[in-house]
Amino acid sequence: MKHILELLRKKVPRSGKAMPAYYRSALATTQIVLVIYFLLVTVMLSRLNHRLEWVPALMGVGMLGCHYSIGRVNCRLNVYAFDLLILIWCAWHTYFVGWNYGAQHLLIPMLMLCFFNIYEPPALKLVTFLLVVFYRMALFSYSLTHDGVYTIDGKTMIVLLQLLNSLTLFDILAVDFITFSSSIQENERELILHNQALHKEAGTDPLTQLPNRRALLDVVHAFVAAHPDEPYSVAIADIDFFKKVNDTYGHHCGDYTLKELSVLFMAHAEKYTACRWGGEEFCFFMPGLNLDEAGIIMNDLCNAVRKMRLRFGEADYSITITIGVEESDFQSPPDAILDKADRKLYMGKVHGRDQVVI
Repeated sequence: MKHILELLRKKVPRSGKAMPAYYRSALATTQIVLVIYFLLVTVMLSRLNHRLEWVPALMGVGMLGCHYSIGRVNCRLNVYAFDLLILIWCAWHTYFVGWNYGAQHLLIPMLMLCFFNIYEPPALKLVTFLLVVFYRMALFSYSLTHDGVYTIDGKTMIVLLQLLNSLTLFDILAVDFITFSSSIQENERELILHNQALHKEAGTDPLTQLPNRRALLDVVHAFVAAHPDEPYSVAIADIDFFKKVNDTYGHHCGDYTLKELSVLFMAHAEKYTACRWGGEEFCFFMPGLNLDEAGIIMNDLCNAVRKMRLRFGEADYSITITIGVEESDFQSPPDAILDKADRKLYMGKVHGRDQVVI
């Protein structure tokens, strides 16, 4: 009940000449289908010699006017005019021709367009629904005690009129269902893609385009949860004397160094996931590898960095890194294993740098 009350209190935008593209398409197509419908009914009733054809012809002109006014008058006024034509047609059809030919079913697409109209508050939609149900029941009650003023002779004409009303209803429903469902699916697709892009952006370091600390921790925790009995190793690397690079060549050169180093890490990332841990520190996650295997990979990486030549403007220089490696013990949480790797990194810094401590 609370949910229903909250729904009924929802605010809606102010109605103007503009309307959502999907709703405009559904409304315009529905009105065109009905213009064709009224034209065909006019032709069919003209063969009865009861002079009934002027009514559907007038309805067709009115519906064509509604279609022409889309985007030119207030959206709400256009829909109200459309609804009024449908109500008049259902009443006229029931009174003059009878209930059994199905014209009253056109109330269904009218209701559907009402419910998808973003300018109508939910409370008004509920009231409209109840009024339409009452209106339909009133027409049905009238038909129980009153036959149509004019009797349609000939089975062919009866079948054709029933077929026309049925085909019109299902054509409108098909078009509107496709339009609305396609719009909803497209909006959901764009929302999912947007959320994925935001999630990726939130987990990506903007300078190096490597995963950031949070993203790597998510990967590590997910691996531990899914494979509690499998080993893994982590490593934390720090650029040696990185402050000297910034002080000597400038911070732009420092950024360049971080980006080039990240490219190197990604080029060798066959058995690990690399991330920018913070500042000039990087972290590596190696699932399924023990300490010795991880140490070999990190030594190769350390050698590759030592051999890398960097050129920024007129500066021609090289760098080294120090790495601390630790293996999981199947008991400690990932944060504790990372702390051990960080302590080993500190030991490597103290004892000469440019090395891997395992």
